[in-house]
Amino acid sequence: MTGSYTRSTSFTITDARYVGGKIGADLRILHNYFGKPPLSSIDDYVEEVALLLRDGYLDTVDYGFRDVGGNAWKLRLRYRATLGGQLTDGRPGNLPDSTDLADCSFYSYLTYSSAFLNLTSSEKADVKKALPVNRTTADAPSALAGTSTTGHGYARNGGGVARDVYVAI
Repeated sequence: MTGSYTRSTSFTITDARYVGGKIGADLRILHNYFGKPPLSSIDDYVEEVALLLRDGYLDTVDYGFRDVGGNAWKLRLRYRATLGGQLTDGRPGNLPDSTDLADCSFYSYLTYSSAFLNLTSSEKADVKKALPVNRTTADAPSALAGTSTTGHGYARNGGGVARDVYVAI
């Protein structure tokens, strides 16, 4: 799945890092509740989001816990890149803390925007090489039977992300 949006020329790396920092706060809350993701990886996830947001290359990024056997999300935080219009800048948190995650592992899945997909192969390789997270190709985990909560986001200077929290039933 890809998305398309136009990047504001006033949205800087400082703005993108501010938004990424809010995502990092959510990831630290997950760590406090469930012991993952490792604290050592959170700064890399934050910088990855910031770099992709700044350049308009992020569509969505998911963080959460999946049942490895069925490749299905048990708990997922999805952040969708957004510009202008319906942006909100909320406080991190308000995440479920009582989800049973036995037999689940932490996982992250990212999709790129159409701006990224329109780059040449060598340009895509250069962008990926500059990112602190080395991602491999994989199928997205499914999110079939559960509840989603939307309406929360993080933004600054006309750019940001909308957050969706999915919990499997």
